[in-house]
Parts: sequence; C-alpha cells; structure tokens
Amino acid sequence: MSSSPGPLTPPPRPRPTPSNGPLGPGEPTVPAPDVVVLMTDQQRVGCTAAQGGPDTMSRTDALLAAGTRFDRAYTTSPVCVPARTSLLTGRFPTAHRVRQNSTAGHALYGADLLDVLRGAGYSLHFSGKPHMHPGAEDFDSYTGPFFHDSGPARPATGDPAGFEAWLRALDHGVAEEPTPFEVADQFPARIVDGALHALEQAPTDRPRFLWVSFPEPHNPYQVPEPYFSMFEDEVPERETDASVLDGMDWRFRWLHRLIEEKRPGFDRSWRRYRANYLGMLRLIDDQIGRLLDAIESSARPTIFVVLADHGDFTGEYGLQRKGAAMPDALMRIPLGFSGPGISAQERHELVSIIDVLPTLAERLTGEIPPGVQGRSLDPLLQGLPAPAEEFGSILGELGYGGVSYEETDRPPLHFSYEGASFDELNSVTLGGEMRMLVRGHHKLVVDDRGHDTLHDLLADPLETHDLAADADHQQLRAELRRELVRWMMRAADDLPVGAYTPRTRPHNWRWV
Repeated sequence: MSSSPGPLTPPPRPRPTPSNGPLGPGEPTVPAPDVVVLMTDQQRVGCTAAQGGPDTMSRTDALLAAGTRFDRAYTTSPVCVPARTSLLTGRFPTAHRVRQNSTAGHALYGADLLDVLRGAGYSLHFSGKPHMHPGAEDFDSYTGPFFHDSGPARPATGDPAGFEAWLRALDHGVAEEPTPFEVADQFPARIVDGALHALEQAPTDRPRFLWVSFPEPHNPYQVPEPYFSMFEDEVPERETDASVLDGMDWRFRWLHRLIEEKRPGFDRSWRRYRANYLGMLRLIDDQIGRLLDAIESSARPTIFVVLADHGDFTGEYGLQRKGAAMPDALMRIPLGFSGPGISAQERHELVSIIDVLPTLAERLTGEIPPGVQGRSLDPLLQGLPAPAEEFGSILGELGYGGVSYEETDRPPLHFSYEGASFDELNSVTLGGEMRMLVRGHHKLVVDDRGHDTLHDLLADPLETHDLAADADHQQLRAELRRELVRWMMRAADDLPVGAYTPRTRPHNWRWV
C-alpha cells in the first residue's frame, strides 16, 4: 500500500495467493499458527488478579500464565485511533501521522499488520470496535462496527435496539443501577458471536487471523447483573482525589473544572464507577472464555496477543475516562503473548504497542517491513535475554499539534460548554505537543512550551510529586532529556524507501 497520504477510505489491498513460502526438497510443511488478537478499549493496568487487583479476568490471566506477560508495556498515545494505528503499523504517531480519532484514513506506512499476514497466506477476520484505518473491505469477514453506544444490525435476539438507546441516554456516564438488558445484548457477547461465526466459516486450508476488539471497559460504565454487584465489596481504595490537582499539570485541573461544571458532584460516584468497571472486565472475560473454548476444541496451533489501546483514570485525581496529559494510568497497557514456542514467564523490559507488528512479522515471515519502528519481541518470547540499552527506556507521544493552550483559555470546542455532554478528547487538554520518556523507574514529560515534569514511579506511582525543580535530580533530568532526544530521532520516518539503503540490525534492535 502506498505510503503517501491516503483518502478517508483506503483503497482495497491486494490479496496474493496463499503461500507459506518456498519449500526445499523434502522439507516438511509446518502449518502456520492461527493468530488471535484480543483487544480491550481503555483497560487500566492493575485491574486483574495477575496484575495485583481483583480477580476480574481469570480466563485471560490463565491464558497469559501459559505464555509471556509484559508488566511494563506502554501505548504510544492515550487516544484510541493513534494507538491502534501504532499497533497496526508498528510506528509512532509522529511517523504514521494519525494524532486524533478523526484522521484514521490518513495513516502513512509501508506495510501494516494486515498486509504482512495477507502476504503470508492468512485469511483475515475482524469482530468488534474498529477505530482504525483498515475498513471492512480489507478483511475476509467483518462483524461491526461496534462503538460505545451502537452496534451493527442483527437478527432479533433480546432487545439490542432498546439496549443501544439506553446506552445513549447514559451519555457516557456511570450507571447507578444494573443494566436492564440481557448479557446477550451486551457488545462483548455479540462480538464473540461474530468471532465464533468467522472461525466456523473461515477456510480450513489456510491459517486464520482473528482480531476481536471490545469497546469495553470504556465509558459508558454499565453492566447487568450478576456483574453489577460482583465487585461492590472488592472495590480498591483510590490513592488520590481532586485535592492533588493543584500540584499537577494544568491540563488535569482544566478537565476537572469542565466536568464539574457540566456534571456537578460527578466524582461522588467513584466507587460505583469502579465497581461497574471491574464488572465489565469480568463480563468481557466470560465472553473471551467462550471463544477460548471453541479455539481449544479445534486443536489448531494458535498465537494469542492480549492487550489494550490505553488506560483509564478510574477515579484517580477525581477524574473519569481519560484526556489529560500522560500519567501511567493512561499510558501503561496490559500486553501478553501465548501460544506455541512462547515461554511461560513474566518480563520486565520496557516495551510498547508498536512492538506487536514486528514481533508477529519476524515470527511468521522472518522479515520486518521497512518503516516499522517497533522492535521484535520474538527473542524475549523465547526466554532469551534482552539488551538493557534497547529495552531500558520507552517513548510516548501526545498532542493534536499547534501550540498548547493555557489554563485560563476557554476557546470554542466541538461541543457546547452548556449542558452535561462533553468530550474529554478536546483541543485544549490535547492541543500542542507532549512527549514522555520512561527510563528505569523515572519518567520525564515535556511539552511544547518547554515545561517538563519528572517523577519517580517507584516512590510516586500516581505522579503527584514533581521532581523537575529538585536540585538533587538535575543531573538525572538532563540525562533523560538527552535520551528523549535520541528517541525522538528514532521516531523520525524512514519512508519512503529510496535509492540508499540504511543500516539495519536484527529484530530492529537499534541500540545494541
């Protein structure tokens, strides 16, 4: 596919004849494994038993216990479409150019994950929430689109139309009562129905790629019984509230004031919000269990990738949803791989959502496409050591461009300042530019006005104590700034491929 800016609807992709590559004389044919991506939307790290939280996702935790879980994985951007574009292209938003949810069709890349898998002979199947640059025409089967308050038409089972009208009436808020509709109406159940149908109809003589993309546990925060009451007595205490905002980046305060103005007293529902959120995770996990049962019964070798696009405030800082700066609550993501040839282990390297594409590309084809900036994790999945310099730090990006607003600004937005409705992804809190570097247990965030914050993530995991002005941390601050510059150079675009061949290294590990 062309790496020039594309139209809002990308052109159809070529569909080559399925092939697992040339075989030498007498070489046995080894069937390629199926690949299944299980993706949630806005799932914060720390909300499952394997991550130190309540037992919300036992089937998913068990799946990853048999494989490799990365406990220090980060997204490239705490916004859906930029993060998902990074997943599919292996590129930072700086390079793929998608920096907000409205510009998915303009992604720039050479070959993305679908191109790699199609070229390797896979049939491609999708069920769920898209928020991505490929369209239905790029898959062999497609169930969707599902969004947070709407889904595709389907045969009458339960009351899907009534459920979706009820969702819209919540206005992305927190339901104070159990959802008065059946589990079968919930999007995770309908998405898994579509995924199971895709697997049943997929050709059996080709490996299958299935992307299952849940819109939950993203707002609106709602769930039916028994999930509504399931975690009411297990809601973890939060560590912060709005009282910490005076010492934090102004974007947090601006967003809090906006929500309080529109929904006075909204933060009083934080326990209900958290209970619903945890219940949504269990509902998702139960539906994942249905899918895993079917896949296990087929006895086909399968690689699973489990991840989210970004996190959620879940009540910390007195905030809901997302939309202000780059705290770990939004930037860290669950990420794990399971399947044949993948070791059972927990890894502590700093990895990214951009590493998924090169990992699968190297494992399945032996090659990483030009322009990919992520690093193959395949050696790590095999239990091999990772170079500390390569995996000792990671970059994150945020910003719609232009210059940052100031805390007192109140410009016209794409929604009214009147009424209860709002969008936390707005041009004030996400305007300008921000860049994040995590190295070891320290984190530096710099914006386009030259303001930066520095945090010790071990001593201050919620990032409420800024060390940037502390005399004892100036050498560290300077070191992190230099490393951030190095990462920003790495995020520069190598495309298009020209007459001169740049030097590459195995696994796309540049710093070894």
